[in-house]
Amino acid sequence: MNENTETVHTRLEPSVNQDELILQQQRQIEKEISEKTPLIGDMETFSSLFEEYSGDTVYCQKVRYLTTLYKSMRRTRPDGNCFYRAFIFSYLELLLTNKEEYERFYSIALKSKDKLVTLGFPQFTIEDFHETFMDVVRRVGGGTNKFSHMDLQKLFNEQDVSDYIVVYLRLITSGQLQQDAEFYQHFIEGDRPVVDFCHQEVEPMYKESDHIHVIALSTALNVGVRVRYMDRGGSAEVIAHDFLEGQHPSIHLLYRPGHYDILYPL
Repeated sequence: MNENTETVHTRLEPSVNQDELILQQQRQIEKEISEKTPLIGDMETFSSLFEEYSGDTVYCQKVRYLTTLYKSMRRTRPDGNCFYRAFIFSYLELLLTNKEEYERFYSIALKSKDKLVTLGFPQFTIEDFHETFMDVVRRVGGGTNKFSHMDLQKLFNEQDVSDYIVVYLRLITSGQLQQDAEFYQHFIEGDRPVVDFCHQEVEPMYKESDHIHVIALSTALNVGVRVRYMDRGGSAEVIAHDFLEGQHPSIHLLYRPGHYDILYPL
């Protein structure tokens, strides 16, 4: 084999190196996102959305529509966990000032571990996640004004704590899907059993969420959610979908393809 042939052979050789290069690039992109975007951002006006869609007539119309219904928004990190993080942060914000709702939710949250164990989840696996979840819930309902919205935001930007909460919410979602598997099977494409769907699309971190996840989590916690869907439809309206039909939405989320942020009604 001459020198030129050896050079060509080396360049073409392992595709594994190319795969590793792609993975490295992906990790770098994820690192840059995490460095620039907090897990839970500050409350902000819609001016940043107008700027983001500058020159896009369709989306600017829809942002303008949002301003007639909502006073502000809060961004979440686009890491595949945004639905869960936005959902629970927004709801816990509400519980800071709603004692009656807090008491109702506290009971559900406390019993959720035993319910998961009954459904077949190993207790030793979920114990730590439930403990972290309940610790945050108790801080929210501590009965004093010392734990504020800013404290909650700071806590949710602690990666370990925030991720433990997301993991636990994913387990609750999985448990609800498996408990009512016959109903949820209709939402799953193909012949995948619900349990396989949960193991592949619900329980792993960084997996994006769709209607089925929203329905299951809102049902499990009995919390109404309104999701506004930004799309390129001809209407200037940003269509709303309510989950837990007939229940007043406690949480308002903005959905753009693959991502959820928090909305604050006027």
